[in-house]
Amino acid sequence: MTNNIVFLRTIAKFIDLIVVLILWKIFREVGIFLGIFYLLISDGLFKGCSIGKKLLRLRVINIERQKNADFRDSIIRNLSLAFSLFFLSIPVIGWLICLIIFLFEFIIMIGDSESKRLGDYLAKTSVIEE
Repeated sequence: MTNNIVFLRTIAKFIDLIVVLILWKIFREVGIFLGIFYLLISDGLFKGCSIGKKLLRLRVINIERQKNADFRDSIIRNLSLAFSLFFLSIPVIGWLICLIIFLFEFIIMIGDSESKRLGDYLAKTSVIEE
């Protein structure tokens, strides 16, 4: 079960990053900011689902409230990932910093017994299969 959720979460985040890339390319000057905004609020959309999670039938819940994640939860849990996207405008080094942040979160997730990443602990959220 844990390996399955990690795999699904990884694919869902990849889909969300494709959405970010599409926004960035379509809207040029403001696209990266739209992408970052999407990434920040994405898990508050569709009753606790980003586009990627919705497609893969995953949902983010707030553990304390036992309800779907809201925009506040989403912003807290995705802040480090969204912050890392600001570095993409810096050639090579910026991409490396972004990659390191994403890998750090991924390593925490695969090493955690509940498959949580740092953002989940900060926002007190969990990702579940629907």
